[in-house]
Amino acid sequence: MHPTAGPIDPPGLLAGGLAPWASDPTRSRGRRHPEPPPAPRTEHQRDRDRIVHSTAFRRLVYKTQVFINHEGDLFRTRLTHSLEVAQISRSMARLLRLNEDLVEAIALAHDLGHTPFGHAGQDALDACMAPHGGFEHNLQSLRVVDRLEQRYAAFDGLNLSFEAREGILKRCPRATAERLEAEEPGGVGRRFLDGTQPSLEAQLVNLADEIAYNAHDIDDGVRAGLLQVEQLQGQPLFDRFRAQALAAHPALTQQPRRWLAETLRHMLSAQVYDVVDHTRATLAALAPPDADAARALGREHGPLVRASADMRRDSASLKRLLFAALYRHPQVTAMTDRARGVVRELFEAYMGAPQELPPDHAAKAERDLPRAVADYIAGMTDRFALREHHRLTGRRVFDGDVL
Repeated sequence: MHPTAGPIDPPGLLAGGLAPWASDPTRSRGRRHPEPPPAPRTEHQRDRDRIVHSTAFRRLVYKTQVFINHEGDLFRTRLTHSLEVAQISRSMARLLRLNEDLVEAIALAHDLGHTPFGHAGQDALDACMAPHGGFEHNLQSLRVVDRLEQRYAAFDGLNLSFEAREGILKRCPRATAERLEAEEPGGVGRRFLDGTQPSLEAQLVNLADEIAYNAHDIDDGVRAGLLQVEQLQGQPLFDRFRAQALAAHPALTQQPRRWLAETLRHMLSAQVYDVVDHTRATLAALAPPDADAARALGREHGPLVRASADMRRDSASLKRLLFAALYRHPQVTAMTDRARGVVRELFEAYMGAPQELPPDHAAKAERDLPRAVADYIAGMTDRFALREHHRLTGRRVFDGDVL
């Protein structure tokens, strides 16, 4: 049995079996708009529930991960990716005695601000918005939960807890952090100015996101025929578990889909165990007395939730291979180039004819047209963006567009 098969109890457990350095839901820093306690739920269970019921979360099912939505039904989407990140995050949080409900909320919300067509859409929208403050999907995810969701009578957004919002904002340039700090002193922008880290739960979700990418992009790339297994040979993180799978199940040589799944399953588990083991040792050595002390240790030590040096090296090597062989594959780049054109032309069309925006966005456009247009486009699914593009331009960009 692997040493991380069960949680190890550190001294001084909090209520609910949480480690002393975990985010304690009874000590949340609260919400921007005060609300009564959510009993019998915890604060972070309320966060998770609001995210799952949000419009932006439902839209993730038709937003690109790597392959544009119309290319096939079995490829990952932003929704399935978010669910995989949530599952990996909860598994690690349980072993580390961290707050499972908080990591689930952060994981499910971390991509809410992504544009249609994945990173290609983000790049195109950022270029369009360059004269108007730019566009970045992490900041847009925060904007979604703080302002854009319209589900409650008393406030805009979802009014999530500070801890959930802190985890959603994974990165932030200094100028933006200064603006956020001016709007919300001591809020989610502060750590980017003082050099601290977010909660351990937020750090954990960041790693779970990377672990999920490694495994599912290989799976989708091979399924699409764009990535050959032979290209992965020489990658330590893949070769080791491929050899183990075939040694344990020789018959799988005739079942490539199954041995690939077996390899990826063990590869993913090994990364999870490595993060848990390395983080557990780090926390035992530093022994922060509470969650805020763990945040402050980031000034000197960086993230406390991290993989071993060997695993980071092997993971980085695999990412470089995937970047060159899959993300820059001619078929992928041909699709993403067209997708960038769709986003750019949508932006130009709405800027030139604001009356084409729906009424709720048109009202915001009177105050800030570029940001209203960016909000509208960022909230689109792949297929809705293609329909709108066809409506506004009369052209189809992809064969078999869903109209």
